[in-house]
Amino acid sequence: MFSKAGVTSASDQRVLDLDLSAYDKLFAVNARGMAACVNHAARAMVEGGVRGSVVCMASVGATMGSEMFTDYVMSKHAALGLVRSASLQPGKYEIRVNAVSPGTATTPMLRKVLGEGPEAGKLADSMVSIKGRGMTAAENMADAVVFLASEESLFVTGHNLAVDGGFIPQLV
Repeated sequence: MFSKAGVTSASDQRVLDLDLSAYDKLFAVNARGMAACVNHAARAMVEGGVRGSVVCMASVGATMGSEMFTDYVMSKHAALGLVRSASLQPGKYEIRVNAVSPGTATTPMLRKVLGEGPEAGKLADSMVSIKGRGMTAAENMADAVVFLASEESLFVTGHNLAVDGGFIPQLV
């Protein structure tokens, strides 16, 4: 099962100006939505006697802080906490729970934050140490999800696989 529940911050969402209504909406999707997906999948797998893998989409933001988008970063920390806790529980049923944490993939969600056009691409490229390719959801993140869902990772659980091109933190 793959859970990619996620939306971006409605605004800069800095802690001194935190819009708690927007925070609640974002957490309803990014944290609560992810928890509901993992809960349902793990329960269905246990009841059906299915061994396998639950893979959740986190973010490079799950392991660091940020001056902006406080609510988004907090929600991705919650997703990673869910993965780490959930990975300890259904293991006796041979169910693994892991996360993939992308960096600056060229997705509509990132373009919403960075803007459209060539300048956004240059900014995204400046945030990684692997230059010139640009990470894509279809190629890079999908490969990581397939790996974690496959039998090639039978003894991997509770792991956060960063697919970030050597992400270099900086303000967006």
